Amino acid sequence: MSKIAVVPGSFDPITMGHLDIIKRASTIFDEVKVVVMNNSSKNPLFTVEERRALISEVTGDIPNVEVDSFSGLLIDYAVNVKANAIIRGLRAVSDFEYEMQITSMNRFLNENIETLFMVSNNHYSFLSSSIVKEVAKYKGNITGLVPVEVENALKLKFQ
Repeated sequence: MSKIAVVPGSFDPITMGHLDIIKRASTIFDEVKVVVMNNSSKNPLFTVEERRALISEVTGDIPNVEVDSFSGLLIDYAVNVKANAIIRGLRAVSDFEYEMQITSMNRFLNENIETLFMVSNNHYSFLSSSIVKEVAKYKGNITGLVPVEVENALKLKFQ
């Protein structure tokens, strides 16, 4: 039986912090499903299709990673793909409280799927998609914060 993990997020856009979590998860699980969640409370810069394409491009060298999208409850997606675990990245203590609420609700909805927290690499603990977009919007240097493909996509969006 394969061990399947889901790495959810809005990934608007994917950052090196996200990529670090995905790569590390891929060494632990047989399959990693990176799922772009369509969050109706957010106003994304990139479409779901653009985000999926960017993630596919930057994870193409990781054979056990598959990119998908979903609109609805994460726990429903996890059940649909027969996942054993949901992987959530933590940057700082402030992330924990929010993530704990989500984890508790997911556990209430389905106690058979575990949520595992991965602490981000210290190099990326300050990094978020929002901050990257803000810096890119004003032509600041984002080299090393996002993959080159994402950096180029951001430049096109903001030209």
